[in-house]
Amino acid sequence: MIGVLAGLVIAVAIALPWAGAAGSALKGPVPAAALDNPPASKSGTETMVVAGGCFWGVQAVYRSVRGVISATSGYAGGTKDTAEYEIVSTGRTGHAESVKVVYDPSRVSYGQLLRIFFSVAHDPTQLNQQGPDVGRQYRSAIFYADDTQRSIARAYIDQLDAAKVFQRKIVTEVAQLQKFYDAESYHQDYFFSHPLEPYIIINDKPKVAALHQQFPELYVEHR
Repeated sequence: MIGVLAGLVIAVAIALPWAGAAGSALKGPVPAAALDNPPASKSGTETMVVAGGCFWGVQAVYRSVRGVISATSGYAGGTKDTAEYEIVSTGRTGHAESVKVVYDPSRVSYGQLLRIFFSVAHDPTQLNQQGPDVGRQYRSAIFYADDTQRSIARAYIDQLDAAKVFQRKIVTEVAQLQKFYDAESYHQDYFFSHPLEPYIIINDKPKVAALHQQFPELYVEHR
């Protein structure tokens, strides 16, 4: 019976790709970033760090994007001595559950990755919360690595707010990345290791389904 119910929930999640993501806050499609880096002329690597609630779903989304080399769950915004799940979960460390995305800028741009962040990875209008998860460790944040990333991120937020893409104002924090700390090994690829866990089915599968539906040219099936 549990297997049947799980299958039904998965089917509903796929049929309703906005459930659990940014959909309820959106008035319409999220446009591309007006300010973005041009495609790189040759393969290489660049890094982006974002926070959008529980890192399981955010990591799964970016692991399913063409041009992404790796996506790692971890912590940003606090210090090394508090970069542990049980301590971060108190909400008093300054850390946010975050994901470090290493990508090839000749295949996908920083602006495209941010568009996915605002479209399907989370709801940027929820303050210190994402769905059932409440606390500052679940805040929406972009941790920029340099002035270019900062400029693109801030310009994009201004663009989306001015266009009134969302029902409410974007509350995403834009802060300089000091250090990223990898999360414990059991958090890595949690989405793919626990596909029938109710939390994953309800909150995270709809995000990956929405990525597939809205960005088919960027979607790749994780293997």
